[in-house]
Amino acid sequence: MTTMVHSAQPATPTPTTVDPTRIEAARERAGKLPAAHRLSATGAARAHLSKAFEGDDTALGLRLGIKKSGCSGFAYVMDVARSVEDDDLWFDCGDGIAVITDTTSFDALRGSTLDYVVEGLTRMLHVENPNIEDSCGCGESFTVRDEA
Repeated sequence: MTTMVHSAQPATPTPTTVDPTRIEAARERAGKLPAAHRLSATGAARAHLSKAFEGDDTALGLRLGIKKSGCSGFAYVMDVARSVEDDDLWFDCGDGIAVITDTTSFDALRGSTLDYVVEGLTRMLHVENPNIEDSCGCGESFTVRDEA
């Protein structure tokens, strides 16, 4: 099952300095995971994010997370990543695009692929999440399997 998330323009950049050792530590944590569990992004998603981040020197990548919401339990949260926290995982997805998530969200995102889809006039980032057990009728919220 999948859930759709509407694409949004990045927020106004806020100058930040990120310690490169934090980025490397987040990359190492993600790199230790089995390949099938890592987050990935399709070429379409990478192209969309490259364009969205163009000219934003503070953008490190896309921060992907989940929050309790909606009628089915969880919803995706996406934003421009401008920092790296102690529990973050950094997934290099190719073409200079990174997807960054916290370890709590990762439990529900494990093995997901980010895509950019166009359906008629609608353009959106779409998360293909193998851990979804059920989603609400509108597709905005979802539940995950207990083992996720």
